Order: sequence, then structure tokens, then C-alpha cells
Amino acid sequence: MNITVISVGKLKEKYLKQGIEEYVKRLSGYAKIEIMEVPDEKAPENLSKLEEEQIKQKEGERILAKIPGDAYVIALAIEGKMKSSEQFAADLDKLATYGKSKVAFVIGGSLGLSKQVMKRADEALSFSKMTFPHQLMRLILLEQIYRAFRINRGEPYHK
Repeated sequence: MNITVISVGKLKEKYLKQGIEEYVKRLSGYAKIEIMEVPDEKAPENLSKLEEEQIKQKEGERILAKIPGDAYVIALAIEGKMKSSEQFAADLDKLATYGKSKVAFVIGGSLGLSKQVMKRADEALSFSKMTFPHQLMRLILLEQIYRAFRINRGEPYHK
């Protein structure tokens, strides 16, 4: 399976980089992982709805340019469907079984994802009703992908 994680913004925190590198290394035995960053737009505190949409649209265009044409796209969004780790693992397994070997996960910036990106997505996935920093979401996502492969192979992993 080829998994691409497309995320808005540059990762600066050393501890997050180390965690992500660890999970990319662990995942290398299961899948080819590629992480792509697209630049974020500066978003001052007091934005109008129109300005927010314009920022999401610019970031969205950058995201769409990185999505492989034949990829199954999973957008991470608060309004997406919540799943257990076991459900997530089963869904990833189904994708692989039915020939969707290219999966792209999309993580938006601080304002979320544009309507265009959500239209391109094959599904929307929510990890929680809570808001997480998008940089931290990368680490959480990679851990859950790793957990999914372990579950699907029947290999032990802490619960």
C-alpha cells in the first residue's frame, strides 16, 4: 500500500518530528509512506468569513495539486465519521483488498479544509470532536495507521 499524508504547514517541533520519524520507520515494513507539506497561509486572529474561505481555498489548491489522481482520499475533519481503531483497520484492509493501493490522507491548516478538498475526498474521518493542532494530527494519524496494520496482521500492540 502507498500512503501519502498531505498536511498544511511546516513541522517545527523537534519532538513531533522525532515521533513522526519513528512511526514512518515502523510503517516501512507495511507500506510506502510519503509525507508532503504544503505552505500555510498567514491567518491573523480577526478574519472575516470571506477571508477565512479565501485562505482555505489557497491552501486547498496546494493540497489538490499534491493528491495523486488515482488515490483514495481521506480528509481529516471534525465533521467526519468517527471510527474505532478496529473499524479504521478493517476499512484500510478493505481498501487494499479492493485495489485501492494508493491512499492519501489530508490534514488541513488551522482553519480546516476547503470545500474543493472536501469534494475531492472519498471520505471524511474524525479522530475526535476536539480540535488538535494540525502538526500533532500527523503524529496521531501515523500512529493509528501503524496500529491498523498491526491489527490487520494479528500482531501484538499495546491497547
